[in-house]
Amino acid sequence: MKKTLVSALTTALVVGAASTTFAAANPFSDVPADHWAYDAVTQLAADGVINGYGDGTFRGDRNITRYEMAQMVAKAMAKTDISAKDKALIDKLAAEFSDELNNLGVRVANLEKHADMVQWTGKLEYTYHSRRGEDKSIDGNPTVKDNSDGYVFRLEPQAEVNEHWTVNARLDAEGNMKKDSSNSVTLKRAWAQGNYNNFQVKLGKFEFCPSAEHGLLWDTEVSGVELTVGKDFKGVLTAGRLADTKVYSGVRLASHDVDSVDVFKDWGEDPSNIWGIGLQYDKEDAKLYGGLSYYHLTDGDLKRAGVWHGGEFYKTYANNDNEDGADIWSVNAGYRFSKKANLWANYAKNTKADIESHSWQAEFDYGTYTDRPEKGAWSVYAAYRKFGYNTSFQGTTDDDALRGTKGWAIGAKYAPFKNVGLIAKYFNGKTISSDEKVQHLFGRVEWFF
Repeated sequence: MKKTLVSALTTALVVGAASTTFAAANPFSDVPADHWAYDAVTQLAADGVINGYGDGTFRGDRNITRYEMAQMVAKAMAKTDISAKDKALIDKLAAEFSDELNNLGVRVANLEKHADMVQWTGKLEYTYHSRRGEDKSIDGNPTVKDNSDGYVFRLEPQAEVNEHWTVNARLDAEGNMKKDSSNSVTLKRAWAQGNYNNFQVKLGKFEFCPSAEHGLLWDTEVSGVELTVGKDFKGVLTAGRLADTKVYSGVRLASHDVDSVDVFKDWGEDPSNIWGIGLQYDKEDAKLYGGLSYYHLTDGDLKRAGVWHGGEFYKTYANNDNEDGADIWSVNAGYRFSKKANLWANYAKNTKADIESHSWQAEFDYGTYTDRPEKGAWSVYAAYRKFGYNTSFQGTTDDDALRGTKGWAIGAKYAPFKNVGLIAKYFNGKTISSDEKVQHLFGRVEWFF
């Protein structure tokens, strides 16, 4: 421990002395604003390892000198209580700026400039669901219930191609705790990503979950291309295909599990074609933010005449029984009262559907909990949600509210240890089409690495 303390103090003194010596004339060339090192240092700043220029900011919108970058790296090297992921980033930065660090008096030994080109992160999560509802078609006791508990083990490698491009993937292995069963590892995502000044491109199978929509419409993967342009005001264009099982029409009738009569789909392979465009304003540190988006998709599974259930006939998508497309418009807005308090809302409408054709939600969040949380971080929320079955095709509809339901939700998150989270959520509402009561209790423990 004494050696660690001496090392940290020595590095700090060296950096301070170097700042005085070289401040008048920075001898090193600029680091372009689209260099991969900016993202790396920004991540370290977000993790609390370094503080940018000392004022809590990192001026990522302009070039800085290699000397300035090396100073930040030197300060990061003096830290000892850091995660393995942050240590890998620091080693990679130290290798890139080894010459500058050596000139500052900070020795970097046995590091190659392209060491640690592949970074591995991941998580293990255990999730419990308890659903309760009523099925009015059942005589006697109409209560239905479904309990499940399972786990997901996830790996997310990222490989550097050059200073602009990375190759990324997600691999999941799932298991059922109740049945003591597990499946093989599945490649969920695989895409190449290019990052340039205020421009990003993704190619392959990547996450499809626009952050400003908060999972109202999409929380899945799409195979195709996505282009993002802008900084404070962003435009996003997405085009690709969704798997056959991800788009189907219907209404939720029996409210206990996803294999009940609320699922109507062809079993043939006919993936949906989809494209969307979004515009979003969200300036850093701004109080008010918002945007809008539009999506168009086609899928033969939307041609559903209806279904008989409990002696009643329910339409499932369009009154003409011949509609194979969806045109979905959505708007969102939010207000940040502080770094902890945030109020936001989303609304979406499918103009092609006649049944369960709109969705909306409003939520108030308070707290500091994020993925890879610090010890003691926590947050709570209260929300009202309505997930129209024919609008929220693949939204975040299994954490509290379910697809085809409406009602109130509350939740809390807490990190008893660094990178360990406890999550609890509760939903109480009704099905939209059949007005059947439904409750959902959700619990999760997650470990990040």
